[in-house]
Amino acid sequence: MASLKEVRSRITSVQSTQQITKAMKMVAAAKLRRAQDNILRMRPYAQRLSGILTNLSQLTEGSVSNIYSEKREANRVLVIVVTSDRGLAGAFNSNIIKAANTLAQGKYRNQLESGNLTFLTIGRKGAEALSKRGYKVIGDFTGTFANLSFDTVRLAAERAMDGFVAREFDQVDIIYNEFKNVATQIVRNEQFLPIEDKPVEETASSMVSDYTFEPSKEQIIEELIPKSLKIQVYKAVLESNASEHGARMTAMDKATENAGELLKELKLTYNRTRQAAITKEILEIVGGAEALAAK
Repeated sequence: MASLKEVRSRITSVQSTQQITKAMKMVAAAKLRRAQDNILRMRPYAQRLSGILTNLSQLTEGSVSNIYSEKREANRVLVIVVTSDRGLAGAFNSNIIKAANTLAQGKYRNQLESGNLTFLTIGRKGAEALSKRGYKVIGDFTGTFANLSFDTVRLAAERAMDGFVAREFDQVDIIYNEFKNVATQIVRNEQFLPIEDKPVEETASSMVSDYTFEPSKEQIIEELIPKSLKIQVYKAVLESNASEHGARMTAMDKATENAGELLKELKLTYNRTRQAAITKEILEIVGGAEALAAK
């Protein structure tokens, strides 16, 4: 049985850890509120921009030459992996890394074996994990979340877009955590480039006929496509940012509960050890008194 000093030391250590996890939960909750507001404002804008772009593309009926829609055989593939810069967020990062590894060992096995599979990581955890596994990682976008803005994310999007235009990559995918609620994050694996054809709803098509184009539809599309692609990456990063804080808040809440349960067990052990020590001392005193009386 552990000594009283050892049990007291463990109680003090667990109490300190519990205070830290409580503080981290409160910090994550404050950051989550801001991150959640950002993504909720971004979603309608991104969806509307994508809808307008799709409608305009349909009206041109293929008359506009768009390099970002060019479909090729996927011999060279780039996968954008969005993780966080810090840990202590439960399975947030490990789920993304697992999804990236599954993609490399499954769908893109041939590209991996031929050396034509590349990862572009946003977030330090993804860069470290994929590099340790021996995958080819390009770009240095660690620290993106320290100063999260459209301008910082735009650089990563432009790296992928320029690589596709230069035929360095034939296809670009993106893996990230989509924010659903505090306790739930959904791993998404989407094709980023080439742009996939999407069906246009009848209601949206009827709205397009009321548009007045200035300048031409073709020029508008050419300017909207790069912006829409950058917005798509920025939205994925915002989703991941909100998911990270939600996952960390949940993980720290669970850690605080576990610390509380451990404290109960340690205090019970302390009381039992203390009682056993007192009983032993009483027995020793009684035994000594009886020995003296026997003399």
